[in-house]
Amino acid sequence: MRLWHKSLIDVLPRQQLLGQWRECCCIASNIAKNGTPNHILVNKINDYSIAHFFTYTIDYVAGEMKRRGYKVDTTKFWKHFSFGDAYTIPEFDELYNGWHNERYLKQCLANLEEKFDCGGITSEEWNLIKSKHD
Repeated sequence: MRLWHKSLIDVLPRQQLLGQWRECCCIASNIAKNGTPNHILVNKINDYSIAHFFTYTIDYVAGEMKRRGYKVDTTKFWKHFSFGDAYTIPEFDELYNGWHNERYLKQCLANLEEKFDCGGITSEEWNLIKSKHD
């Protein structure tokens, strides 16, 4: 389980983008049940306002899915939250600032490159990712 670096969302292969949506919904469920996610790679979301998670999930992941023409039922995400507080929505540059940095981007790119090397990502998908981040 991971939150892909925010700058990769628009070039993630279909499988990883759809998987990211499922993982965000799972994280939302864990937050609702336990007050926190339950995975070492995503526990860092606790260091940020919940608005970062909402923005990442709805604006970027679900937004990219809609841009590609996929149907997205956001009620599966929002059903885990009740709202009484107002949130300041972070801008892209502020989103997970300090975590989604250059080092984390390199880690995510290495993970995607391994998927390419093992046949889980096509050459076309990998070239799209590389062209954005070379």
